[in-house]
Formats: sequence, C-alpha cells, structure tokens
Amino acid sequence: MVEIVGQRRKRPGRPEGQTHSREDILDASEILFAELGYAGTSLRYVAERVDITTALITYYFGSKENLFREVFLRKGREIAKSRMQGLAAILAETDAPQVEDLVRAFLAPSIKLRETRQGLAFLRLHSRLHMEPEALSYELRREVYDESTRAYATAFLAALPELTEATVYRRMSLMIGAYLYAFSDTNRLEELVPEQSPTPGIFYDLDEIVAFASAGMRAKSVA
Repeated sequence: MVEIVGQRRKRPGRPEGQTHSREDILDASEILFAELGYAGTSLRYVAERVDITTALITYYFGSKENLFREVFLRKGREIAKSRMQGLAAILAETDAPQVEDLVRAFLAPSIKLRETRQGLAFLRLHSRLHMEPEALSYELRREVYDESTRAYATAFLAALPELTEATVYRRMSLMIGAYLYAFSDTNRLEELVPEQSPTPGIFYDLDEIVAFASAGMRAKSVA
C-alpha cells in the first residue's frame, strides 16, 4: 500500500446542485424564528421552507445557534449603525441635544423595519428574545446594542441633567420594551380598534411615538 504523505483532508464542499444563497436561508429563518421561536425552529423546517437540504444550511452556518446569531446580527447591526449615525448628526449640530430629537433618532430605525415583511419578522423575533436561552440572547444584545445604548444614555443625561444615570437607563429600558411590544404587532390593537385598521397591522405615527416616549423620559423623578 502506498502512503500518501502531506495530503490535507478536503473540507466538505457546498452540496452540488444547490443554488440558493445565504440570504435566502436567512430570510426564511428570520420568519420561522419569529413565528416559532428558537426552540420551535429546526434546520429541517428552514430547509423545507427554502426547498433545500439541511446540508446546505450547515455548510453556510454550521449549527442552528450560529444561524440564529446571523439572523439577529444582520438587522440588529443595521439598527445600531443607524442609531449611531442619527446621534452623530444631532451632536454635530449642538452640544445640548433635545430629548425629542434623541428619542426620534433612537426609534426611527426600528419603526422603518415595519415597512417590509422581513423587517416586521425581525421585530417579532426581537420582541420574543427575552424568552430565548439567556446565554444566547444576552450575548447578542450586548454585542449589537451596548455601544449605541450607552452612547444614547450619555446624551440623555446631557439633555436631562436632573436625572441620575440609573434613572436614565431605567427609562430607556421602558422605552425599548414599549416599542418592541408595539412595533412587533404582538398586541391586540387590531381587535380593540378594528375600524382604525383597514390594512393588516396598526400604523404607528413616529411623531406620536416620539411625543409619548419623550414625555416618559422627561417625567418628574419619583426618587
């Protein structure tokens, strides 16, 4: 027998005959994770939705956890980037930002996602992230949002110097929780006020949201 020396083991290649892209897989996974959650979604479900084999999914992503990470990071990073750009624009104009301007810049990237089916799916996925495994959900939120959240907290402190840092973070947490619940359409507004909903999904006016959240940020401290 002749020994083959120095020959490296070939890495498994992309399954032959498959033409679907990573984006197709991410789009389908985004919707399934939003509908079924992390535990309820299997790679087989994703494969059936895209009409591919699970081998192609593992070729691109390796595991369900890695797939979930990529789904979340894809739009999560877009939101964080848009928030930082909005904040930079505000601070380039003034050293004394207005609360309303900060709230608008913080929320606008998320409400824009409601314009597309995929964006709405991401908001729904995001709204149920607190029910997913903590090790995964906390890591993802830290990775995506820590920088922008801390930057906005600093700006809110400058705009509201009467508040403590802890109070600013608590109120930002309330604002974030409210928008995730509302924007993801996991509420019952369509049942409660159906005459206001001629098309699927409640329409949210950004000015109204900014006024509501700004009032909460400005509220007199109870401490």
